[in-house]
Amino acid sequence: MVAEASHEVYVDEILETIEAAAKVRGTGIAQRTHDYLATKIKEGKAIIALAGDEFAGFSYIESWGNKQYVATSGLIVPEKFRHLGIAKRIKEASFTLARLRWPKAKIFSLTSGGAVMKMNTDLGYLPVTFGELTDDEAFWRGCEGCINHDVLIRTGRKYCICTAMLYDPAKKAPSTPPKGEL
Repeated sequence: MVAEASHEVYVDEILETIEAAAKVRGTGIAQRTHDYLATKIKEGKAIIALAGDEFAGFSYIESWGNKQYVATSGLIVPEKFRHLGIAKRIKEASFTLARLRWPKAKIFSLTSGGAVMKMNTDLGYLPVTFGELTDDEAFWRGCEGCINHDVLIRTGRKYCICTAMLYDPAKKAPSTPPKGEL
């Protein structure tokens, strides 16, 4: 579902789950603050999955470059809820939410995970160079919390450990309509 103010109680658990997953995978992830995620939730820019009252997954969206670009970020599912299709449902719902809020915006995702790359591909995203993403400095500052930020800086924002993927609504419609519920 689209998260709302009452879901702010899950923010610390979301942040802990993201940090633990990054350590297990040994990959970078941009760190976010409690206030940042709480704001996304209050603004209706997040998707949360619950099993009763238990946190089962999360993702958020943000617009960049004068709303010409939207990033879907922070996709996380706790270990006990993995391999149930929850991540895919959250990804589809965040994609749908982004398309509803900013229908003409290009939607992008940065990931080092194969499962997310597959989900993105199924939604119509294509791999692109980092130069095809937003030039909004506020977005790029968000990468500073990642352990691989030095790679991005050393290459002049041309390369990193993550794969950049972009959905351009002017070029391609999704191969199958998203099934995520809002």
